[in-house]
Amino acid sequence: MKYLIKKPDTFLNTLNEDINAILQKSFDNLFPEYIFHQELKGMAMPVDVKEYDDKYCVKMELPGINKEDIDIDINKSYVKIEAKKEYEQEKEDKKHKYHKSEFRYGNYSRTLYFPYEIAIEKSTAKLKKGILHLDLPKIQSEDKKTSKLEIKE
Repeated sequence: MKYLIKKPDTFLNTLNEDINAILQKSFDNLFPEYIFHQELKGMAMPVDVKEYDDKYCVKMELPGINKEDIDIDINKSYVKIEAKKEYEQEKEDKKHKYHKSEFRYGNYSRTLYFPYEIAIEKSTAKLKKGILHLDLPKIQSEDKKTSKLEIKE
């Protein structure tokens, strides 16, 4: 029996990638990509997407980011959110050192695609306590209405 020896830093990265691949394969049948497709560039922010009969509600975690540092591009079929969190310089203090730092700085970007068209002019966005809330009404199609069709001779 052979053992594969990995360094601790690469072992954890590999393990995380393996777990993600297994979970992705498991959930592909439940949540096919073509329904809610997304693109990730830079760091991704956690997101919740809820669908109602008449709209989509999207919530994104953006802690420590000001509304001036968020850019939202909206189209009838997608929403692209980009945000920037810059490192705040601390005063140089020789009396302490970091043992651990998990704060993330840099550019965040996420694009969400939707199966039904969005009413751009009725869409709203607000930032409250580090959570970005998007309210995206669906375009109500005339095709959904039922009417009688007369037969002509």
